[in-house]
Amino acid sequence: MSEFVRLGAGYRPSMKLGVLDIGSNSAQLQVVEVFPGAPPLPAHAVKEPTRLGDAFELDGSISRGGVDRLVAAVGRAMDAARQMAVEKLFAFATSAVRDATNREQIVVRIEREAGVLPQFLTGEDEARLTYLAVHSWYGWSAGRLLVMDIGGGTMEIAFGRGAEPDLAVSLPLGAGRLTRAFLPDDPPTPEQLKALRRYVRGALREVSDRLRWEGPPSMAVATSKTFKQMARLTGAAAQRRGPFVPRTLRVDDVARWLPRLAERDEADRARLPGISVTRARQIVAGAVVAKQAMRTFSVSSVEVSPWALREGIMLHYLNGGLGDTGALPLQPVTPEEPPGNVLTMTGHDR
Repeated sequence: MSEFVRLGAGYRPSMKLGVLDIGSNSAQLQVVEVFPGAPPLPAHAVKEPTRLGDAFELDGSISRGGVDRLVAAVGRAMDAARQMAVEKLFAFATSAVRDATNREQIVVRIEREAGVLPQFLTGEDEARLTYLAVHSWYGWSAGRLLVMDIGGGTMEIAFGRGAEPDLAVSLPLGAGRLTRAFLPDDPPTPEQLKALRRYVRGALREVSDRLRWEGPPSMAVATSKTFKQMARLTGAAAQRRGPFVPRTLRVDDVARWLPRLAERDEADRARLPGISVTRARQIVAGAVVAKQAMRTFSVSSVEVSPWALREGIMLHYLNGGLGDTGALPLQPVTPEEPPGNVLTMTGHDR
């Protein structure tokens, strides 16, 4: 049941809205109590590990053990949503599940056992929604924005001045994907790192040509855990300081730390400031992409945005862009575990 928030002489309806982001490292639930005019600042956040990094088979499927962990993590996140009385939520899976050859079986299990039907966004949609969040956070005065996000499976890049980006692309440059493809050894060998750098440069070349046509950005902004953890490692404030503390990452600092990360193994990296245990294996590949992207786009530093894809989804909904019949349906959260197949929705696989 929606409550009402007193504002001046009147009342505005509020609702507990959740976004459930099902990724290769975790299932993250973000809960916001929303009402018109309010920013989507999270009231609660829940992170349940999925640990899919070692769960990919040669045929592109996710292993049975990986699916079990994924379904269990989503189930725990949904239990938390019910305990917090979330009324409606968007649930979406990123490229790890979207690109898996057995994704339909995974979606069926999640719906049956966790009571929620995961949706899929295209990589370009993810880029556009992330851009929306960043543009909303920094405002119109930011001018021409370049936005970069390094996920587990893909990297999203967006560029523009207005509320909608002029350019939104998704590249297969996710930190987890590249680790599996190019860095099988831990620590990686010099030859493996060289091959990875060559691949990343080639993948970025097409986008860099387009950005040169557009001209230099007024502000370069980065989102995602890779950039946030690299910023923390190089001296930025810890996340517990809150979203309003400015955080900056310089390309020279990334270049300075990259060989130090590459010479350590996963366990040693996890002991460094800001590097989480679940991402210690893939942070080297992520740092390679971050450094190469900043150098390719002639960006000496980036601002690290506290808002990204999840906030973009909430903002799009609050702006009237998403609804129960949209491409990313708003699903009700029932108090009890629902039986399988209670929701039949269209448009979840764009």
